[in-house]
Amino acid sequence: MKHNILLVIASVLSILFMTFHLADDIVRGMEPGTLLDLIGVPILVVWLYGTLVLAERRSGYVIILLGSLLGLVVPVIHMKGAGVGGAIAKSSGAFFFIWTLLALGVTALFSVILSARGLWEHLPRRTTAGVEAAVSAERIVRQPEAGITSS
Repeated sequence: MKHNILLVIASVLSILFMTFHLADDIVRGMEPGTLLDLIGVPILVVWLYGTLVLAERRSGYVIILLGSLLGLVVPVIHMKGAGVGGAIAKSSGAFFFIWTLLALGVTALFSVILSARGLWEHLPRRTTAGVEAAVSAERIVRQPEAGITSS
């Protein structure tokens, strides 16, 4: 399977898991559920645009990389400190909450790897053919000088 198709699938899944996670945070009271939480909507739209419209372009890879790094931070933040055990683990819907964190971490890390690979493949390369062409062009420019003699 092409790496770009895998990247699109992993990135779309990460976006889906981010929306599940944000909704679950609001339901659990970890987020207030105010207009401030809507800041995530344009961020997810840009991430989705980079994934679906700018696929296979350098700008798309950069957007996916940044969005995936953001998605990778979410499980780290929740697992830091006391973690998600205790009160969260005993609450209703705990399995879905924790599964979403784990799934988000997996798909986001996979997207980071594939988008970094895509960016690496889009780097400008200096090939031996390019170096030989530059040397040939330099010789052509210098040849007329060699033919000029002073009388």
